[in-house]
Amino acid sequence: MELLSGGFLFILIVAGTILSMSVKVLNEYERGVVFRLGRIIGAKGPGLILLVPFMDKMFRVDTRVVTLDVPPQDAISRDNVTIKVNAVVYFRVVDPNRAVVEVENYLLATSKLAQTTLRSVLGQVELDELLASRDAINHRLQTILDQQTEPWGVKVSNVEVKQIDLPVEMQRAMARQAEAERERRAKVIAAEGELQASQKLSEAATVMASSPNTLQLRYLQTLVEISNNGKATVIPLPIDVLRQFTGGSGKA
Repeated sequence: MELLSGGFLFILIVAGTILSMSVKVLNEYERGVVFRLGRIIGAKGPGLILLVPFMDKMFRVDTRVVTLDVPPQDAISRDNVTIKVNAVVYFRVVDPNRAVVEVENYLLATSKLAQTTLRSVLGQVELDELLASRDAINHRLQTILDQQTEPWGVKVSNVEVKQIDLPVEMQRAMARQAEAERERRAKVIAAEGELQASQKLSEAATVMASSPNTLQLRYLQTLVEISNNGKATVIPLPIDVLRQFTGGSGKA
């Protein structure tokens, strides 16, 4: 009886092992790349997958979007400025078969490729272009990476440059440049204001010279404004009297 019990237990263990090797369950976002005796059969899933024991071998591949942080990279821009830049890459596996067969580790390969591509692209642009046209730089990085990873069955959907660290000396120089630019704009605006004011005053003087009544009305308005100030005593004089002192004709 003990021998029969031991044999039955052994059979159960063997059957359980074979069953665990034969039956696989894949999630909705997973695919199983099956090899039979070393030759690829193809990607299967999701759901229940049946394998031939001791003949089939399966590799799980996650098809969800992967967020890959590119560590800070030291680069020299085209205008010889040393910068440190990091980025983030969004990609996903679109062909599980190639992701397993064409590259040993597509995650590691994509990460290394992103690092070298980031340094290469930043070395081709100037600092001002990098700071002002970051969207164009992101698009260029995404295009290059997508072309390089396409044979691996990987689709790069987006690349974003996260942070750009500049040397302290360059930060100070840019701050001084920005301050000088603001001062220049302030002076230009003030000069334009003075020019417009002088043009308006010239037009007003022309109108008053052609219409003596306008000059008299302006004179009275000025007296009212001074009187309302409350700090001065105003004695109005007729315009004709003032013209006698200025050599005018005295005619209204």
